[in-house]
Amino acid sequence: MTHADSPAGSGPPARRAGVRRLSGTAAPPPRGTAWSRARLGTEVRYLAASIRGRLRGRDLALIAAGLTFYAAIAVVPLLLVAIRLTGALVGADEVSRLTGRLAGLLPEQLGAPGVVRDLVDAGLGMDLFGLLLALLPLSLYGEGLRRALLRFSGSRDTLTGWRGRLLALPLVVVTPLLLYPLLLAAAGMADLTDRAGAGPAVGRFALGYYSVLFVLTVPLVWGYRVVAADRLRWPALVCGSLFTAACLSGFLQGFVLFLSLPLDLGAPFGGLTAVGAAVALGLWLFLLHLVLLGGWLATQALDDRLAARRDGWIGV
Repeated sequence: MTHADSPAGSGPPARRAGVRRLSGTAAPPPRGTAWSRARLGTEVRYLAASIRGRLRGRDLALIAAGLTFYAAIAVVPLLLVAIRLTGALVGADEVSRLTGRLAGLLPEQLGAPGVVRDLVDAGLGMDLFGLLLALLPLSLYGEGLRRALLRFSGSRDTLTGWRGRLLALPLVVVTPLLLYPLLLAAAGMADLTDRAGAGPAVGRFALGYYSVLFVLTVPLVWGYRVVAADRLRWPALVCGSLFTAACLSGFLQGFVLFLSLPLDLGAPFGGLTAVGAAVALGLWLFLLHLVLLGGWLATQALDDRLAARRDGWIGV
């Protein structure tokens, strides 16, 4: 253990608040070292070693699969509630118009545009009782997220399920402020689709990618900061959430591309296309949650690194 720039009389590293000791990893450069290609490589190796240390003894795929189960229960109620609240905010006609533009962007394979229209009709038609009922399955995702993130934490928790559910519910209130900008971005993408050339194509991709990126950052910050049992510091939290949102946005763009491929999803399931489509959707949800959990591990590692740099302690 080395001690860099520590004030006189400070205690041993194990007693310093906010610094998790990580054995067996490469030591990051001490505070004050100038940035260079070598230092950048050292920092990246240290963060990678920190992530590997957190994965030791834990089955990432199994944890992601468990979180995907919760997501499968919550995703449709979440979309319905978001559509209903957005309709209450900007008007049902506006939501129908914009979602119609969104449906026009989706490939016809697997009936994706029709699914979107049915989802919007069901959401806009929900009454208050249906809205309240939807909150129960919707809140289960908060429970699943808290349980999954706890698997990579040394924190002790009680009433994990109820804490996760209740802490996730406030995010529902802001769903119209997240969904409406996405619908506006989809309308802009539809306008660009009507134009020929490379410029509109690049603009359409950039508009879709960055709009999803910034919208996803809000629930990620809430999930990593509030729903999770750990309390990460804001610099690492913002950087980690933006990085994770960028990766998730890229995967969602890939999912839209996947829908456009001429694949017979029912072939492995005796020609049952509906079964194949459900399995494919579950697989993509699983991959998205692998990315989400990877982002959490990277954010934790960055938080520890920044804490060690601030306090002047270096774990070796």
